[in-house]
Amino acid sequence: MGARQSRANPKDKDPKKMLLGRRQRFSSWDDTLLLGKDPRSLLKRGMRHVSFILVTKGMTDIPDFLWGLSEVQKLNLSHNQLRVLPPEVGKLTHIVVLNLCGNRLKSLPREISLLQSLKVLFVNMNCLTEVPAELSLCRSLEVLSLSHNCLSQLPASFSDLSRLKKLNLSNNYFAHIPICVFSLKELDFLHVGSNRLENIAESIQCLASLQIFIAESNNIHSFPRSLCLITSLELLNLNNNDIQTLPGELYLLNRLARIAWNPMDKGLHISHNPLSKPLPELVEGGLEMLFSYLKDKKHS
Repeated sequence: MGARQSRANPKDKDPKKMLLGRRQRFSSWDDTLLLGKDPRSLLKRGMRHVSFILVTKGMTDIPDFLWGLSEVQKLNLSHNQLRVLPPEVGKLTHIVVLNLCGNRLKSLPREISLLQSLKVLFVNMNCLTEVPAELSLCRSLEVLSLSHNCLSQLPASFSDLSRLKKLNLSNNYFAHIPICVFSLKELDFLHVGSNRLENIAESIQCLASLQIFIAESNNIHSFPRSLCLITSLELLNLNNNDIQTLPGELYLLNRLARIAWNPMDKGLHISHNPLSKPLPELVEGGLEMLFSYLKDKKHS
């Protein structure tokens, strides 16, 4: 009786339901390949942009059909195993947002200069040792992330990126902030944390629109007075450096709301520095007390 029941069980399973069960585990990308669909079926048309997403697919090469999707405006190829970005990327002339984060790219092709509509470029968490000078021809670029690479310099031509507002150079090998950065007058965000900086050049005052400046976890020895002239600053992070004194002009940074301890908070981040006495106690007392002391000391 029990044996007959065990033989009957497989017959109770509906093959269509079994297939459907498997199909439900397929991603839209796998489904397109298996059924031979037009890759354009993967395009997502939003309110403003046509998007194409190939995230975490383990790809070592970019499929050739992608270069024929000229209407793509947002392309996400992040977290794959890409070692090369082919020159054919220059065919995607409508690209506005390009995300290459988390791959193994050592360089970018010169043809990236053809992406004249490009506004946002993420190439963080790769293996870049240099950036092509031709990237400076992407004059529409507003956001650029090059963090977590192997960079120690930028091309002088980067000074031509006149619309750039946000630049992340953190976790690289920069010994100083590249001179070209000081020409980027529209910058409101600059992250140079976790590099090899020993100082901040006086030219930092040229970045008059800067609201967020992060230079934590370097080996910066002094707090430059010129930094106090950027009165638009709302977040200034100099944690984990080698700063011993603070300039008397610090009170000019009146948009810093507080001494900040949480990395995400606006304000002055100055912890884990060998500040000379009585500065540590004043920092503990809050920004108003610190400003008052520095101001009085300056005028005494």
